[in-house]
Amino acid sequence: MENCSIVTKPAIHLAGISYCGPYSTFPDEAIRLQTEFLTRKHELDGKMKSSVLYSPNFGNEAFATYWACYEVEHLDEVPPGMVQFTIPSHRYAMAGCSNKRIGEGYEQLHAWINENGLVRQDNGVSLELFYIDDQHLEEEPVELLIPLKD
Repeated sequence: MENCSIVTKPAIHLAGISYCGPYSTFPDEAIRLQTEFLTRKHELDGKMKSSVLYSPNFGNEAFATYWACYEVEHLDEVPPGMVQFTIPSHRYAMAGCSNKRIGEGYEQLHAWINENGLVRQDNGVSLELFYIDDQHLEEEPVELLIPLKD
């Protein structure tokens, strides 16, 4: 699996909105959340560090929490309904895919983690990074990151 690797990411400070619900509602709710957030990005007053849309997520056997965020410096005032938080630095297993093939990307990444004897950090937050350009292409690059134990 040539598109899988290990990367270390520094701490990331994010501002955004979230959804929490049963797995049966995904990916529809994730798409709805990202669409809603993109219509509100102007509320961040251009304080985003880049155009990369971050979607931290965390789940258990019954439900998942999913975010749509931008990386920002610490904000003195957060727009209504948004929150800001920091994800600590982590070592991640990473796979590249597209927004149309996220399920396949996760299958590859989980298989690669197992084949390489790596162990997921259970309380760590996974990330999906969407590289959205101004062209709003139908298929866009995505990086999937799963936190690893040291």
